This record gives sequence, C-alpha cells and structure tokens, in this order.
Amino acid sequence: MQFKLTYTEVENLISQKTGKKLPLIYGGPHTVRISYEVNVLFKTTSVGLDITVEGIRGSDIFLSYGGGMAIDMMVKTALSRVQGQPGADMLEQLDNSRLVLHLGKNPQLGLLFEHLVLQDIHFDEQSIMIDFVPRP
Repeated sequence: MQFKLTYTEVENLISQKTGKKLPLIYGGPHTVRISYEVNVLFKTTSVGLDITVEGIRGSDIFLSYGGGMAIDMMVKTALSRVQGQPGADMLEQLDNSRLVLHLGKNPQLGLLFEHLVLQDIHFDEQSIMIDFVPRP
C-alpha cells in the first residue's frame, strides 16, 4: 500500500499550520530539500536544508540533515524550543546531523502501526511516497 503526497500538498499544510512558506524540492530518491527564508541583519536570505531518510526501524524513521553549521545551530535551537510541547518526545537528536522521529509515540499513528508496517519513504520530482504493508 502506498500513500502519495505531492510537495504542494505538504507545503500548503505547513503554510496553513505555521503561516510559513517552506518549498520542497527533490534531492534524490531518499532526500528532499527544504528552502527557508531568514532575516539576517535586515537582509532576507534563503537557506537550504537537505533531509535524507537513512532508514526505518519499526515506527522510527532515522533522518540526517545537511546544510552547514548554521543549519546545525538552527535545528538545535528549534529542538530546544519545542521541549515540553505536545509531541516533542517524538523527535530525538542522535548526534550533530542525525535525528530519529518516533512516530509510534503519537497515539493515532500508534494505532496505525498496530496494523501496518512502514517499509519505505522515498521521493520523486513532485511527491513523497510512503510504503506500508499489512502486519502479519
């Protein structure tokens, strides 16, 4: 079973929830690039963040990200700001540029994982594909 989400659908959802525009760009079969505009000393600049799906173990998705030292600092700052917020326990930093997303810690997704096994997350030019198989 495959769920397919276009980048436009994801961008619109992010925009509706956060009010921020985060364009997604294909970066390879398991990599997507997120572009984000930041204001630095009264100047707006675009920052790119490459996110790669390194692997899946159960309901955990192992991700790596790249974009330089500034990106590392921004990710660490963002993670420290969400501590104590609902869902913050779903995201764990492993080291400087690797994260694990614990989807099973979400009650609704946990119910999904009782019946389905997450096989793969991959990308094409316009979409994110999430592959599941029924749990034996």
